[in-house]
Amino acid sequence: MDTFYDVLQYLKKFGVYIHVGRRLWDIEMAALEVDNLRRADVLSDKDYAAMKLVLRHEHEQESQHPSD
Repeated sequence: MDTFYDVLQYLKKFGVYIHVGRRLWDIEMAALEVDNLRRADVLSDKDYAAMKLVLRHEHEQESQHPSD
């Protein structure tokens, strides 16, 4: 799991499609969904950690340099 796109594609496997309208909001929604999947014991610790790392990085980048 290297990019935000990878995270979104992984979430689609569970029927989770995210498009809120702003990239920052999409990242935050994806983080919530990843947390929910972890709580449901669907994600392994390794996948969860990798996705949270990618999402944290993307959130920091988007906060510093908004694309919207």
